[in-house]
Amino acid sequence: MDFYQKLLEILESNWEKEIVLKRNEYLVTKEAINTDLFLVEEGSLHVFIEDEEEEHTIRFGYKNSIITALDSFLTEQPTKFYIQALKKCRLKRISKKSFSALMQASEENKKVWEQLLQSFVYQQIEREIDLITYSPQKRFENVLQRSPQVFQEIPLKYIASYLRMTPETLSRILKTLD
Repeated sequence: MDFYQKLLEILESNWEKEIVLKRNEYLVTKEAINTDLFLVEEGSLHVFIEDEEEEHTIRFGYKNSIITALDSFLTEQPTKFYIQALKKCRLKRISKKSFSALMQASEENKKVWEQLLQSFVYQQIEREIDLITYSPQKRFENVLQRSPQVFQEIPLKYIASYLRMTPETLSRILKTLD
């Protein structure tokens, strides 16, 4: 069993609340302090930042993924991120305090948490390399290989933002697959 499945098993009976979001509703907004961790049971969300001109998608959440405003979760300071529902969502929530107590409850739990953090850091490194080094086509191929579910769950304009390309460029890339 992989560490992610183990984490979900640890959390299974410890979720504190269920939340339902309508399409376009925010789970977290910029400048809020939100240290909760969420499991997406249904629907999809995107994590993004804004500048003066546009939104920049950083991450996605969809069925069976854990999502949080990681900066606020780790530092307990206001977040720089927004988390918004792209479709109607049903999520489970656990507070950082409860989650931390669970992770500290055993050596096995600590190891699972450490593996999750390592995996997240590695994913971020892969993403940085993709964005800095590769062409739009190669970035698309890498995400398709790593996370094919993204293309089934997330509208293309958000995938284009995530890949740092225009929707038109993504559309051209997708047409080459036909």
